[in-house]
Amino acid sequence: MSSSDDTQLSTIRPRQGTGSSSRDEVEDIQRARILSAMVEVAAEQGYIGAAVAPVVARAGVSRRTFYELFDGREDCFLAAFEWGVSQARQAVVEAYGKQRSWRERMRHGLAALLVLLDSEPELAHVCIIDALGAGRLVLERRGQVLDELIAALDTSAPNARGVGAPLLTAEGVIGGAFSVLHGRLLERRSAAEERTCEVVATGPAPLIQLHGQLMALIALPYLGPSAAGEELTRTAPDVPPRKTARVSGDGGRLLERLDMRLTYRTVRCLLYIGEHPGSSNREIAQGADISDEGQASKLLTRLTRVGLVANSKPHGPGYPNYWTLTPHGEQVLSAAQGR
Repeated sequence: MSSSDDTQLSTIRPRQGTGSSSRDEVEDIQRARILSAMVEVAAEQGYIGAAVAPVVARAGVSRRTFYELFDGREDCFLAAFEWGVSQARQAVVEAYGKQRSWRERMRHGLAALLVLLDSEPELAHVCIIDALGAGRLVLERRGQVLDELIAALDTSAPNARGVGAPLLTAEGVIGGAFSVLHGRLLERRSAAEERTCEVVATGPAPLIQLHGQLMALIALPYLGPSAAGEELTRTAPDVPPRKTARVSGDGGRLLERLDMRLTYRTVRCLLYIGEHPGSSNREIAQGADISDEGQASKLLTRLTRVGLVANSKPHGPGYPNYWTLTPHGEQVLSAAQGR
């Protein structure tokens, strides 16, 4: 599996009408959980602290599952970084493309980026701060992303008063803007750590408040000092935050507290019961691709012990079991699917 693939962490739901859930569905769920956990752990502890052990514990999966999907920590972090870049690209392009003039496109694209970073602070820390301390592959990919931004600005920007800007202008503008964002995010992380110790009552201002100053930085070499001065007094465009598909929040904590791992068989069993409430042991074994009914019975016993499934009808010798998800089981399955 290539670590540079753009990973879309879309909501995964069981396919209807297939009779069973595919292995790809289960792997998608587990991959989404691991990448979400990597973002959360790296944002809290930095890249050095985002080792495999805390990531799999947060994701609620086994180390074996982790290594089936990723080559190691750097591969996983790179995939999380790629996903963050794809989210930022989508937000910026969507806002940028709706405007006619270069200046307004830049204003709306910048606002969309700042709103995303404010609404997804963990993702912001991973992509802008923690990527600098990651491995060689991550640093190379980060450099490529910056080069893409520099090229996009250099080729789209107008000439100020008919005179071309110096060759390094775009590189200086992008580098300066990212340096400012890096510094503000570091301040935010420090304030969060101090707040944990009850030293600071409030954190740094939202990044969107930097919009005017960053736009002035962008406009000055291309549109001149007058346009740059105007940007300092203009209100940032009203760009609504985009809803990202990352699996996180209460769902992540729910799975972290679960007293068992989300193995392939476990997820597939829950998916099948969710699709086919009232199934018997034999039906679950066949539908969830478990090799024999005895193994299915052992897994169902474990799921019953942790309160995820229940045998909902009277049963006994000669009567088939009737398995359904409990409310807690429905919560856990929804969390695993990112719903």
